[in-house]
Amino acid sequence: MVLRRLGSLVALVVLAVLAGPLPAHAAQPTALTVTAGPAAFAGEDSSVAVRLTTGDGAGVPGATVQVERRIGGTWQPFTALTTDAQGAASAPVTLRRVAADNVLRARFAGTATHAGSQSTATQLLLKRRVSTVGLGAPATLVDGRAATLTIERVAGNGEQVPGTVRLDVRRPGGDWQRHSSVRLGSAGRTTVTVRPTTDTRWRVVAPRLDWVEADVSPTRFIDLLPSGEPVRLPADAPRPRISLPAQPRAVGEGPNAVVSRIPDGIWRNMVGRSWHRGCPVGRAGLRLVRVNYWSYSGWRRRGELVVAAGAADNVARAMSSLYRQDIPFRSIYRVDRFGWSDRLQGANDYKSMQAGNTSAFNCRSVVGRPGIRSPHATGRALDLNTWENPYHSADGWVPNRWWAYRSHGRVAWRSRSHPVVSTMAGQGFRWTYGVQDSQHFDLGSGSGRAVIDPRCVDVICD
Repeated sequence: MVLRRLGSLVALVVLAVLAGPLPAHAAQPTALTVTAGPAAFAGEDSSVAVRLTTGDGAGVPGATVQVERRIGGTWQPFTALTTDAQGAASAPVTLRRVAADNVLRARFAGTATHAGSQSTATQLLLKRRVSTVGLGAPATLVDGRAATLTIERVAGNGEQVPGTVRLDVRRPGGDWQRHSSVRLGSAGRTTVTVRPTTDTRWRVVAPRLDWVEADVSPTRFIDLLPSGEPVRLPADAPRPRISLPAQPRAVGEGPNAVVSRIPDGIWRNMVGRSWHRGCPVGRAGLRLVRVNYWSYSGWRRRGELVVAAGAADNVARAMSSLYRQDIPFRSIYRVDRFGWSDRLQGANDYKSMQAGNTSAFNCRSVVGRPGIRSPHATGRALDLNTWENPYHSADGWVPNRWWAYRSHGRVAWRSRSHPVVSTMAGQGFRWTYGVQDSQHFDLGSGSGRAVIDPRCVDVICD
């Protein structure tokens, strides 16, 4: 009996050994929370508070909690905190300018008695400061030169605000338009070079950022001044009877004379006005000369002359030389702009002269002599600054009598020593009729000799 009991006990011991040690007590689950402190400005401190609790809400004291901060999209270690008797801990946090860099979370690795846990991400709130964007610009600018704009953005606490701002421009009669996006460096300041071609208004629009409010700079006006010297006429001199709109601004540097064949659109405008059936020269024998010129107001403009193909180079050189001498012109519109004239059987040269316009080819009759073909019909003659340089026609002085016996150093010539007359002569142009038709210059009949009316030999035929 005793032996039987002893055997049973031995068996129980063997089974216990084979079964291994008794299981230990399981670690308690935990919960970790992160609470953001009050909102603050960038560069100032807020705070982060953590609390580690068990399932029944009791705090876990003496635990090490790792706090991480997301910077540039990557989680990075921020600080390690040890919980107090209530399982809580806190630390100051200096806020950054980018809201996404002010996100924190906490991790508890766990111990033998408490399981590990991790909090959700928590955003610390960033207050925005007011910001001021300034724009510096010259009040005036000479045409053709560049202006330097200075842009600076400053926060309400005096800190510079880097980042991208928008530079806007407004031209006369238009709305605000984006000129460019401008990057402000770390100093929150930069310069921009602009080349306006008219009076302009400028402003800078600074967007709202995570740490500063939006702002718009004061408007700056740049008054564009002509680069040439305006023409000064006598106070009692009559003004042209027809006013024309200013021609387009000059293209490129200097006179920039360009000779081309007649484009389709221009030819359509010429037909039935400055050209018609029966003219001594057709489209293939004509050329378009585009050239920059100084206007009476001092602005650089771009004009157009239609001339004979054989005269195009002479015209381009002559107009370029006059440009370089600062000789101004009222306008250089093609004469077809003025429509058809029944009296002239061509484009209306009366209106062209009444506007003071400079022109060349016009398949028409001589002004004041119906039926006699004008030298302009061959495209080898030019009429320059017609208002100040009248023509003594069969019907009297046109377009006015006032300027017939007066001269002007820049725009009205009454002798061969005037710069305009001598310049034109240097390019092969004759001042054919002198003071009786001071506006008129020609290269002679050239290839069109046979079609020049013989009645123009002894009379003035413009």
